[in-house]
Amino acid sequence: MRKYETLFIFKPSIEEEKKVELLEKFKSIINADGEVEKVEEWGNRKLAYEIEKVKEGYYVLVNFKANPELPKELERNFKIADEVIRYIIINLEDK
Repeated sequence: MRKYETLFIFKPSIEEEKKVELLEKFKSIINADGEVEKVEEWGNRKLAYEIEKVKEGYYVLVNFKANPELPKELERNFKIADEVIRYIIINLEDK
């Protein structure tokens, strides 16, 4: 299993219940074929530039171990979630 890190940004207007629900969904996708090591919720922060007329977002950083196929599935779920503004998945072992 490889080590990965993902940072994703929710729209700031997202309700608390929906935020928790999506975070649990993403963690369950990782736990199905990997292992979540650490979750850091950074909260609302200003974006570097405006995205879809939104100037701030709710940042979440997740460190995890997984097989090489899992990031593709996680990325697919990020793309279909309307509440996710941006995301990035980094393989920490490529550094």
